[in-house]
Amino acid sequence: MADPASYRPQPGEIPTDPGVYRFRDEFGRVIYVGKAKNLRSRLNSYFANPANLLPKTYAMVHAAASVQWTIVGSELEALQLEYTWIKEFTPRYNLAFRDDKSYPYLAVTLGEDIPRVQVMRGERRKGTRYFGPYTAGAIRETVDTLLRVFPVRTCSAGVLKRAQQSGRPCLLGYIDKCAAPCVGRVSLEEHRQLAEEFCAFMGGEAGRFISDLQSQMAEAAAAQDYERAARLRDDVVALRKVFERNAVVLSEDTSADVFAMHEDELEAAIQVFYVRSGRIRGQRGWVVEKVEDSEPADLLEHLLQQVYGGEETGDDRIPRQVLVPLLPSNSEQLATWLSGMRGARVEVKVPQRGDKAALLETVASNAEQALTLHKSRRAGDITQRSLALRELQEALGLPLPLLRIECYDISHVQGTNVVASMVVVEDGLTKKSEYRRFSITGAAAQDDTASMYDVISRRFRHFLAEQAEAKQRALAAPDFTVQPGEEPVRSKFAYPPNLLVVDGGPPQVAAAVRALQDLGITDVQVVGLAKRLEEVWLPDDEFPVILPRTSQGLYLLQRIRDEAHRFAITFHRSKRGKSMLASLLDDVPGLGEAKRTALLAHFGSVKKLRAASPEELASVRGVGPVLAEAIHRTLLEQAPEPAVNLSTGEIIESSLG
Repeated sequence: MADPASYRPQPGEIPTDPGVYRFRDEFGRVIYVGKAKNLRSRLNSYFANPANLLPKTYAMVHAAASVQWTIVGSELEALQLEYTWIKEFTPRYNLAFRDDKSYPYLAVTLGEDIPRVQVMRGERRKGTRYFGPYTAGAIRETVDTLLRVFPVRTCSAGVLKRAQQSGRPCLLGYIDKCAAPCVGRVSLEEHRQLAEEFCAFMGGEAGRFISDLQSQMAEAAAAQDYERAARLRDDVVALRKVFERNAVVLSEDTSADVFAMHEDELEAAIQVFYVRSGRIRGQRGWVVEKVEDSEPADLLEHLLQQVYGGEETGDDRIPRQVLVPLLPSNSEQLATWLSGMRGARVEVKVPQRGDKAALLETVASNAEQALTLHKSRRAGDITQRSLALRELQEALGLPLPLLRIECYDISHVQGTNVVASMVVVEDGLTKKSEYRRFSITGAAAQDDTASMYDVISRRFRHFLAEQAEAKQRALAAPDFTVQPGEEPVRSKFAYPPNLLVVDGGPPQVAAAVRALQDLGITDVQVVGLAKRLEEVWLPDDEFPVILPRTSQGLYLLQRIRDEAHRFAITFHRSKRGKSMLASLLDDVPGLGEAKRTALLAHFGSVKKLRAASPEELASVRGVGPVLAEAIHRTLLEQAPEPAVNLSTGEIIESSLG
């Protein structure tokens, strides 16, 4: 019996999106399939205190050896995918579906003379339209809501016959939940039209019906028929509620494979959803190493060739459509090749809008999450960490193991609000308690090399000062020991790194080396990691060190560099927001430092301050009505200051080097 802790995902690995999860045993067999509105919350409940688990759940998590999950776009998609995989894998712990029952479908019997709306399970019947599947509670609520707008018959054949013989409708006819064709209240043609409109709404034409009702509501209100307008308003609310709850992913005749990928400089995660008869029948994913200078379209072309090249021909294995995020350069030849293998026409296309485009976004989210998960698990593998540190030590020719690595990054917007970050990795793992951040001003902020020199100088001046202070304490009290309950003296920069990494090329490396030499420090190795080609630069070397693209040492350097960039950007955004807010308030007459600080603390951002009314401004302590009006007027007159990219409209943020 397996210990659930042995395969429990690491904190933060599980996404918070809706999705479907699968527990597998040691032989790879699916033993349980479940769905969740929030995957992280649901899966974490399985790894809680075993004493609090139900007996069946306890047995399942101890029989499993791994857990996997798939992100979907909504709870309804999760419900559909869960049902599909339960039927496909017949997991032994999904006891609720071992008796051949299925989720209920909403069915409209258009093949009958008087169509009927009802809930159906099991095999499909000819002449009947199906929508779903749903949970039992959701389908009853859906039908009850729609009947107020589309009062289609829902009674059984016996009830219908008795009503026709007696000339009296059933209860639903009396409360206007049925148009009562049984007693001639509407003709059979009018009732069939209602049934067809019901099907059209459920088939995705909700917008048309909602717009028509809104127009009728406006006309009724203009004619001062407020009672009818109120009824129509309630109908609109009801239709919107049903439409949002029961959005259908794809039509029943959809047969497609949906591909998406997410990539970085070295690897790409690829996901594919197999859709048959409008439902997701399966999923597959890969993480592949990229060939140097390969384009995404080329990668996608090779992927399609490998996926379908070894497949058996036939309609079941190759679908009518292959949906991709971008077209390969030879998409027409690929489509011809696939059509020949399938024996029928195959389209290779990029969905632009609608349900298929939304599904492609869902697959892309899975690809992004898969690459993130792959990286985090590789970083947490002690074997991979040890290999990465050893490869890096050998490639750089260092005599000592890399116990501590520090990485520095500079961030700014066009030379303003310049900041730097320092991240620390010990034994291959990030140590966030040792992270530091620096504000850079004056001459040091004029360019990236000056900023790098300033940051390295400040960091190691602190180190030398703390080292000298520690020696003085040791000389003053050689037998000093920390007493129980007494806090030891904590140093912020006590430990020097074995390797110092800067984000950039030769200029940044030279600046860091010069800063260390000026302080008399010679036992710290400096390297630079350039982003363009991911080459490693050593001091005074004409050519860079090129690590293999599959090198664990290169993966480690990239991970450290990306973390330094993230930490620097976070600090820069915070500082930029505060400086923008302060500069906006500089021109307000009568606004001193204390009141400006109070405004900054109260609103916290430029956006909130600009959106505040004079009354809201006056609620800040020390700000009266007159001053609030002056602040409000000044903010309206001033335009936002940050630079923007003219092609994308985004704020320009750069990480120098």
